[in-house]
Amino acid sequence: MQEHVLGLGHVAVYTRDIEESIRFYAKLGGEVKGRGSVPVPEGEKKLALVSVGGVVLELIQAPGAMSMGEGTIPHFALLVDDLDAAAAAVRAAGVDTFLTPEKKVLPELFGGLQNWFFTGPSGEQIELLQML
Repeated sequence: MQEHVLGLGHVAVYTRDIEESIRFYAKLGGEVKGRGSVPVPEGEKKLALVSVGGVVLELIQAPGAMSMGEGTIPHFALLVDDLDAAAAAVRAAGVDTFLTPEKKVLPELFGGLQNWFFTGPSGEQIELLQML
């Protein structure tokens, strides 16, 4: 199968409120690439494709209440060229939901990396990742 894989198609993220999530990712430079809905027995499942820094997110809002602990994703990572500058840009966009007061520097992990996690509006964790 490996020879057929072209790259990451998208990362699916369940959201409580798709419009709130679209506004959140727009603050980070995201752009809506498409919207739609899918009929399900409970109603309409709302969908949006949002491109953020070359990563496509498929935002999904179920028609009814759903647990946001299970069914979301643990996290997704945005590969960045300068972690400090990226974190500053996130804060400048009005988002300050970082999970720790400082970044982590892990020189032995995967050849060396530094990262910093923050959360989106539905509790999804977003990792800013810089390889060293």
